[in-house]
Amino acid sequence: MGAQNAAKREKLPKTAAAGKKPLSKPASVKKTSPAAARSAHKGDRGQPYHHGDLHEALLKAAKTVAEREGINGLTLRAVAREAGVSHAAPAHHFGDVTGLLSELAAIGFKKFSEQLGAATCSEVAPEAVAARKASAYVAFAQDNPCMFQLMFRGERLDHDRPALREASEAAFIKLANIVAARRHEEVVPDHLTLEQAADIARIWSMVHGFAMLYLDGRLSPIMDGLPPGTTVEALLATMMTPDHRPI
Repeated sequence: MGAQNAAKREKLPKTAAAGKKPLSKPASVKKTSPAAARSAHKGDRGQPYHHGDLHEALLKAAKTVAEREGINGLTLRAVAREAGVSHAAPAHHFGDVTGLLSELAAIGFKKFSEQLGAATCSEVAPEAVAARKASAYVAFAQDNPCMFQLMFRGERLDHDRPALREASEAAFIKLANIVAARRHEEVVPDHLTLEQAADIARIWSMVHGFAMLYLDGRLSPIMDGLPPGTTVEALLATMMTPDHRPI
């Protein structure tokens, strides 16, 4: 996006830089024995990993690669290189790249749920709480664009994987709770009425669509037509009020 669109991004809090991180310069290689070379290679990547934390180290490396190269550039070999381990290590822990992406998406959904849960305000009015949580939804997308898009890339994920299924279901419950507060009734995600389901789909479609438009820079024509000083957050909050909900 141009300078005008970049200015719009600054109107939501916690703006995160979206550019790729530069690759670090490779270390110089000295002539030495094969055994010493292998030992030196491990040292280049930091402290050796203990068996118990290799799983987490691989996920951290996967997140780094995805943010730098994009989801399509994330491979098991790239993750192994980033973590400084053998090429077989990621396959041993995750099976294939789908398994790795699914575990990474599970982490994203957990953080997403935490951010929605932490989005509280002094007001108790359901509409105000819903608007605050909608803002948290978009802020998460803004701060974690790569992770956010991975979480909703169904063709790249295995939703039968327990970690991903549990994390995504927990996030869905957070959305259902917003509707429960607005309707002043209990909402059980696996026993929804048609009206409850329609409310969840309406709010989710609206907020998720807004987040995607924001990430793609497609809100600029709308923002350019508003009075100076109007923020994207104010636009979203107005969308969440009852008088402006879709019919």
